[in-house]
Amino acid sequence: LEEIEGRIYETAKDQHGCRFLQKKFSEGSLEEIDKIFAEVIDHLVDLMTDPFGNYLVQKLLEVSNDTQRREILRVVTRNGELVNISLNMHGTRAVQKLIETLKSPEQVSMVTSSLMQGVVTLIKDSNGNHVVQKCLQKLSNEDIQFIIDAAARHCVDIGTHRHGCCVLQRCIDFASGTQCHFLVSEIAANALILSQDQYGNYVVQYILDLEQSWITLDVIYRLEGNFALLAMQKFSSNVVEKCLKQSSEDSRALIIREIITSSLLSQLLQDPFANYVIQCALSVAKGSLHTALVDAIRPHVPVLRSSPFGKRILSR
Repeated sequence: LEEIEGRIYETAKDQHGCRFLQKKFSEGSLEEIDKIFAEVIDHLVDLMTDPFGNYLVQKLLEVSNDTQRREILRVVTRNGELVNISLNMHGTRAVQKLIETLKSPEQVSMVTSSLMQGVVTLIKDSNGNHVVQKCLQKLSNEDIQFIIDAAARHCVDIGTHRHGCCVLQRCIDFASGTQCHFLVSEIAANALILSQDQYGNYVVQYILDLEQSWITLDVIYRLEGNFALLAMQKFSSNVVEKCLKQSSEDSRALIIREIITSSLLSQLLQDPFANYVIQCALSVAKGSLHTALVDAIRPHVPVLRSSPFGKRILSR
């Protein structure tokens, strides 16, 4: 270590040098750890985003004492640096390790306050979203409130994004009962927009899969009057099918009656997506509702015989 004294920061950015320094953290004395710490602390942000340096920082977080940890947090949380580090492909790993090794409410507060300003950006980023997910996994319900608030407030923006839709589902998984109710209510309120999106439809299906009657009722209420049009769209047709399967008999009747009284029924029966919705309706409808559905389809049978999608309905 004496040979590289004064050059430890540069050494940390070299593959072999970084390994040598990590070994010192495992096998070296406290004095050696302090020496390395003193030389890298002012370069921490740069090292966290370095292909090799980030591994040294991760190791440092495991062996640092309380005083050193406070200093690390002070450096990485100033001027919004933590958000920028989290967006980096190497930095995201170091920040996740930082979250895993937080020791006190004060340390947690420093990190969450720093991440709060960029939480939506992080959620939608290919690297940053993993930092948010690590917070959800490791922090208390109280400490993830800033994520839940942002997810609810921006649920359409987040839910229609390829990374965001996954994080939104994880928010539901880790939320407390009150937080979950708040978040799900916002998603349900925006079900009409989300259902028609290539990513958002998965979020709506996810809350329907919670199989809570109030959620299903709320989603159906938001989609009411649009079921025929939604059935003919690739993404929303899956949501309509899910509503048919998860709903009570009264709600199911509402959806099916809306479809069979639609001026678009003939089109629905021959549509590449809506035909699956009709097949689903035939499989879940019972008694007089099933009879009404069959009676509505019957006049269209001649046309359905020559339609590739119509034939599937006839086979039901």
